[in-house]
Amino acid sequence: MKPLLEIENLVTTFDTEDGCVTALDGVSLSVGQGETVALVGESGCGKSVTSLSILRLVPSPPGKVEAGRILFEGEDLLAKSEPQMREIRGRDIAMIFQEPMTSLNPVFTCGSQLIEAIGQHQRLTAAQAKEKVLEMLRLVGIPLPDQRFDEYPHQMSGGMRQRVMIGMALCCAPKLLIADEPTTALDVTIQAQILDLLIKLKKKMGMAILLITHDMGVVAEMAERVVVMYAGKVIEEAPVRELFRAPAHPYTRGLLDSIPRLDVREDQLGTIPGNVPSLGSMPSGCRFHPRCPHACGLCAERVPELRETGGGRKVACWLGTPGMAVAGERSASR
Repeated sequence: MKPLLEIENLVTTFDTEDGCVTALDGVSLSVGQGETVALVGESGCGKSVTSLSILRLVPSPPGKVEAGRILFEGEDLLAKSEPQMREIRGRDIAMIFQEPMTSLNPVFTCGSQLIEAIGQHQRLTAAQAKEKVLEMLRLVGIPLPDQRFDEYPHQMSGGMRQRVMIGMALCCAPKLLIADEPTTALDVTIQAQILDLLIKLKKKMGMAILLITHDMGVVAEMAERVVVMYAGKVIEEAPVRELFRAPAHPYTRGLLDSIPRLDVREDQLGTIPGNVPSLGSMPSGCRFHPRCPHACGLCAERVPELRETGGGRKVACWLGTPGMAVAGERSASR
């Protein structure tokens, strides 16, 4: 599959009162044309910073993309000027943000905000722009679009506001949609409706989706490929079925073990011991080793590289490598 988006060794930092911290440390991933890739991990692992870095929306100061390349259709977005990026945002790459209530301006009607989004990239008359907006509201399943056009965000439910945000993101038929926790704070019924809507719109428009989430149930329903992040690094990548069938990284296993299952009776859900490390005080070696049940001396000494293991899979872990076997023998001899 031809890559639409390629991120290579991306490094994003933030200046803080305690010094410079690295939020993304050598992140690499790709999204193919028409593909849905899920980016998963605990809160604070760097998922949203990755999406903001792609669109060059990291607030500066204090944030800065220090190194790496972000290739979209073969062109490096980091080399683009700000006017060029404004042309790309919304037209070629669109984003659904986490909180629809805070993403929509409360003092403007939903219709006027959609017209503004369309006007950034398409030259239409006022009548044509309104008809385009009404068409998008119908497309995302909003009833009575003529009435909703003149309503303010506070007059709509959370699910309706999220549909407006999806309509705003899709109004210029982007090639890539970044969906950052698109079902956060919505009830289960509305979540299912939003996910079903995204699946239908993806097929209808032929776009690719980078889905950012920590919900593995959403991943199973939506994604074709999964990229797992931990503490600013990519630690595993695999086709979705393979990841659920046989996760290679202990952290991924911990995430999957924490999901309730209907076919297994359990008194307690699985947990991952310990806490996510602070960006200002990362452990040496593998960043997961203080919480890993399989860690040995090598894990604390050396950072594992993201290596290919076959079948479209990659993992950054010493588990099962010759180096870990030698380290284990040394530990046993002591």
